[in-house]
Amino acid sequence: MSDEQQSPVPGQVTPVHDQSPHAPHTPHASPAHSGHHHDPHVMDWDEMGPLLERGAELETPLYRRAAEWLGGIAEPTGVRRIIDVGSGPGVLTGVLAEAFPRARVVAVDATPQLLERARDRAARSGYADRFEAHHGELPLPSGAVEALGGADLVWAGSVVHHLGDQRAALAELGALLRPGGVLAVVEGGLPTRALPRDIGMGRPGLEARLDAAHADWFQSMRAALPGATDAVEDWRALLAAAGLTPGGSRSFLLDVPAPAPEPVRDHLARGFARARQALAGVLAEDDLAVLDRLLDPADPLGLALRPDLHLLTARTVHIARRR
Repeated sequence: MSDEQQSPVPGQVTPVHDQSPHAPHTPHASPAHSGHHHDPHVMDWDEMGPLLERGAELETPLYRRAAEWLGGIAEPTGVRRIIDVGSGPGVLTGVLAEAFPRARVVAVDATPQLLERARDRAARSGYADRFEAHHGELPLPSGAVEALGGADLVWAGSVVHHLGDQRAALAELGALLRPGGVLAVVEGGLPTRALPRDIGMGRPGLEARLDAAHADWFQSMRAALPGATDAVEDWRALLAAAGLTPGGSRSFLLDVPAPAPEPVRDHLARGFARARQALAGVLAEDDLAVLDRLLDPADPLGLALRPDLHLLTARTVHIARRR
């Protein structure tokens, strides 16, 4: 969702585990993609907060399976403290609190309004007594590791690719771990799909063209980051280069078949609307016209009425241990 139609703010950590179809930046801005680095001085968080939260909630089944996998790697009874870096509104923090019921969970984000949502969620969900919220940015400032304290598990959901030096970022995250602790980095997966290739209007392959527009934006964004360095995104190699011991990768699928239920349909419509706004100067006129029809609630081929609307995506989690 293009909660980043504005330029990204280097160093801010707000990857919200979120979503909206195909707009810069959402991250491919898909209905379930995590959006990051929102400028708290520019964004309307009364609007964006609920959208990010709903998007993350749609992905909860996927992340519960990821947390269960982590529980088999980092024994739940031995995990006493978890840090969720780039927690956004705290949906994933809650999943981790549920999966590791003896652990204290720490939400770290650069946006105070989202941290307040995380606090409210912890209170509603019954884990406020083992919840902490920290306002923080990446790269971590001097003394931040000591201030945050050590953790047995650090979760970084779609954060690292928003930092110029990804290897240095992984080393920073690894420094938050206690010896033997596990770093879980969510990067990559599969592009989100909500529509068939041929949607009955315009040229087939609309979502692929939205992906291509985002890829161009993303490359420009990364090139402009402070300290930007080129790196082959071989996460196992990057984790090893950061001084950690890689432990494998696994992908988790979210599959909501057609016809999408109303909450998914509504979220997808909001995401496509943001994409339409963000990409107005990039997409061809015929694609913009198709987006207008998709967003028309009275159009029989629009998102509100079409029976083939669905949600399909995957996230990949890479893990490593501190020696």
